[in-house]
Amino acid sequence: MLRKVVYILLLISFVAIVVYKPEATSDPSASPLDPAKEDLSRVDYPSQEKIEWEPRFIRPEDTIESLFGKDWPLVARFNRVDRRHVYPGMTIKVPKRMDDIRDYTPLPRFYEPARRREKYILIDLTEQWLGAYENGKLKFSMPAATGSDTHKTPTGLFRVDARHRNHTSSLYKTEDESEQYPMDNAIRFHIGPDNVSYWIHARDLPGRPGSHGCVGVYDESMQERVYGIPARPALLDSEKLYNWAVGESEYEDDTGELDELEDGPVVEVIGDNPRIHGKSLFSMFTGK
Repeated sequence: MLRKVVYILLLISFVAIVVYKPEATSDPSASPLDPAKEDLSRVDYPSQEKIEWEPRFIRPEDTIESLFGKDWPLVARFNRVDRRHVYPGMTIKVPKRMDDIRDYTPLPRFYEPARRREKYILIDLTEQWLGAYENGKLKFSMPAATGSDTHKTPTGLFRVDARHRNHTSSLYKTEDESEQYPMDNAIRFHIGPDNVSYWIHARDLPGRPGSHGCVGVYDESMQERVYGIPARPALLDSEKLYNWAVGESEYEDDTGELDELEDGPVVEVIGDNPRIHGKSLFSMFTGK
């Protein structure tokens, strides 16, 4: 009898995984394999401690645009997530006052180590955020998705040594395995001792570390091309960063092919991956 009960429980668990596993990257849904348990309120970013926010459960009829109107990009950036990864069954952080996040950045407005550098890129793993500095002053900043705990982004000082506007991964495919993973607007900043290259490039942003070591930033044009959504791309951070760091105003004509560069911007990677709470903050707030 006990053996039969165990068998039934295992069968139920297996069926649940099959049912809820996303079948295609163009149709995201809740996954039991997500280490954040589909609850971005579990991800601890120190810069959010002084901002009042509350967890919001995404219902079947919800989209980030319908919930927040023209302010949806503010909420997306606050959560380090793109529109394709806000879907029913998950939980996001929502500030109680939108004005608190209109100029939100977790990075310092002035960074002393960058004072003598015309261009300097700072990547904070703990905050999952990237900043572009000019002579120490923050020019602009953006959310990022860095390496997961099993494929961490290396820390330290590096220098941009190549660009490739139309780069694709030689190691990884899209989740449906239909093509090599796109890495538009790629900026190489390190080649490891194992000959693995690390790039800053366009990718999905799931709201937490999730790459194989590279640093991904928003590019909804790439997502629309590969996945078919969103219909109207709006978040184009990878293109902005690429043009600022290695664009044609800085170097020769960009053919879209791999170009090795000299005297590229310094890239500094600091911190460690953010802590993920074991218990859902949605449950703590609601008691459910």
